[in-house]
Amino acid sequence: MLIWVLIRLPLKKLHFMLRWVIFILIYCIFSVYGYQAIKTITKVSWLHYLFIVVALIIAGNFIYQFSIGTEGRVLSPAKSYAFGFLLAFMSLNLVIVPFLLGEDIIRSAMGLYDKLVTKEPFHMPSRRKFISQVALGLAAIPFTSLLYGMYKGKYRFRVLEYVLHFEDLPIAFDGYKITQISDIHSGSFDNYDKIKYGVDLINEQKSDVIMFTGDMVNNKASEMIPWVELFGSLKAKDGVFSVLGNHDYGDYIDWATPDAKAQNLVDLIDIQKAMGYKVLLNESRFIEKNGERIAIVGVENWGKGGFKKAGDLRKATEQVDATDFKILLSHDPSHWEECVIHDDYHYHITLSGHTHGMQFGIEIPGWIKWSPVKWRYKQWAGIYEKMGQYINVNRGFGYLGYPGRVGIWPEVTVITLKKGTNNA
Repeated sequence: MLIWVLIRLPLKKLHFMLRWVIFILIYCIFSVYGYQAIKTITKVSWLHYLFIVVALIIAGNFIYQFSIGTEGRVLSPAKSYAFGFLLAFMSLNLVIVPFLLGEDIIRSAMGLYDKLVTKEPFHMPSRRKFISQVALGLAAIPFTSLLYGMYKGKYRFRVLEYVLHFEDLPIAFDGYKITQISDIHSGSFDNYDKIKYGVDLINEQKSDVIMFTGDMVNNKASEMIPWVELFGSLKAKDGVFSVLGNHDYGDYIDWATPDAKAQNLVDLIDIQKAMGYKVLLNESRFIEKNGERIAIVGVENWGKGGFKKAGDLRKATEQVDATDFKILLSHDPSHWEECVIHDDYHYHITLSGHTHGMQFGIEIPGWIKWSPVKWRYKQWAGIYEKMGQYINVNRGFGYLGYPGRVGIWPEVTVITLKKGTNNA
């Protein structure tokens, strides 16, 4: 009967069911090893039951949010937290598995040796408490880190300051301050006071200009509506410039019609304009001071691989001279590596975001800077220089997917332009 039911199921539904069956099997195997470690260390039965209850709640909530929930493919805060708690719990068990699995292999070998060599009945030695203690101790590091990242890390805003020197910087712009923010992802926010603290921090920098480099929302323009007044309070003498990121186009959810998707993008651009942002869609503007000027060039998203390639440098620089000092806003840093530094024009600074630093990594200034995202992007966080051109990859203001940050904190970048060379 089961085989007949499976045969009659549409292929799409069958694949959907198989994915959940595979997930449940893997989750159960990992959880069994976590349970074994707890059981070996302590004989307190209520802790054993607590582990089982927590495992069931985490898996049940994840399955509900991603298969039964009414939000479709929209990654809501509820879905993000379901994923976050699953990730933390699985990280705990994932570290335990190699220790206990290795111990099981040794225990099995010892049992087989007794049976085949000494002719004694097959018997696996008991688990050693020490092995489980070590496994749990190490597993607690990623587990508590991921929980901290959801509770505190995602709103641990920090200001990073850089000074960049250029011999051809117009003298009127010597000491000019730029604040860059990126990847707001307003659809993920869940704490108004924390976000207000971050916005106030941006304004406190009192920069000459603020530049936003894309991904204002996760998918829908409506996600930004509760935050319009707050982010509309961002002020700078020369204004706020912005460009679009890959998530701003609504490409990651299903729309009722193509017109609905197109209208969503129009709505998002209108929201930014209503907040006073100067949205650059493959175009440029000039900031003038004491008879001199710098060009602000903004392109639509251009990303290597499967990401949208709507950015058009030629169109964006139609009104820009080759000799102008140029600041380029381009959401995806792969654009810089693939196109920008090889372009006929010299772009003094490119401001990007997109990577979030994967929201997970280790950074100790002067010692280590690492995140798994470095295997995908050569320029993934901070300042880079090549062929006399600079790029700053902002680690992002918000978060997406995992509702937290571990080691890679939300960032407000302040760049001061100086005329001359850096002799330091």
